[in-house]
Amino acid sequence: MATDTSNTSPPCIVFIGGGNMCEAILSGLLKTGHPKSLVRVSEPWEQRQEYLRTTYGVSVFADNNEAVSGTTSDSSRADVVVLAVKPQVVGQVVRGIAAVLRDTRPLVVSIVAGVAIKDFARWIRTKPDGTECASGGVPIVRLMPNTPALVGEGAAGMFADSDVSSEQRAQTEYVVCNIAKEYFWVESEAGVDDVCAVSGSGPAYFFLVIEAMEQKAVELGLSPRVARRLAAQTALGAAKMVLEAPEDEDVATLRKKVTSPNGTTHAAIQQMIKDSVPQGIASGMQA
Repeated sequence: MATDTSNTSPPCIVFIGGGNMCEAILSGLLKTGHPKSLVRVSEPWEQRQEYLRTTYGVSVFADNNEAVSGTTSDSSRADVVVLAVKPQVVGQVVRGIAAVLRDTRPLVVSIVAGVAIKDFARWIRTKPDGTECASGGVPIVRLMPNTPALVGEGAAGMFADSDVSSEQRAQTEYVVCNIAKEYFWVESEAGVDDVCAVSGSGPAYFFLVIEAMEQKAVELGLSPRVARRLAAQTALGAAKMVLEAPEDEDVATLRKKVTSPNGTTHAAIQQMIKDSVPQGIASGMQA
């Protein structure tokens, strides 16, 4: 699990990409008292730039290098650079700031899905002429959050390369604790992909279940609003029971506790098992 971040001094955090996940982290940081002077955002779209400046009162740049390095003598050195851009442009973005990353060596935290640390390391080492620096390694963490982070209910997994110090691990947790209720370090980079199969894609699995329950409830005669809210609250309540149960009480035990023998719930569960619902979920997680 996570380490205690209560004594971690606030780092200077720079976001490359000012989209929804950036905003979720940024909002969480400021709500917990992180100084606005220790946040910078780089965002290419002028309308989004103005929105972030007006809403959060932080420095917003159009130039990635200026955001990382700061533009004034009193600008704080970037301690953490969060890469929050689309996978299709991340290579170009990282190569564009490679020189300043090599010079300043901040912790780089990537929330870009599907891009390996070795790729980031290669892009950072590569000079404009295509040659690679013999040195200049930068500490890199891959962070896999999920969309419930947008409402402060996220779950996340993290993997650090060998250049990441214990202080930088604490800085990573300082960032992620503002968007995730549950967050864990994994032992290998492949574990990040496993996290994606569970919590990264997981919200869509639960949306599918809620959608099916909602549709059937409407067919049974409930109004769409009542059906939706009952299904959603039931999912929320069940999840809370799992999180608050003793660690030695597994989910199967919780299910059995609410499944009276030969009752309606028992009949429903047996039908779902007959229809291979559990196997379908497991297969989907490996798709």
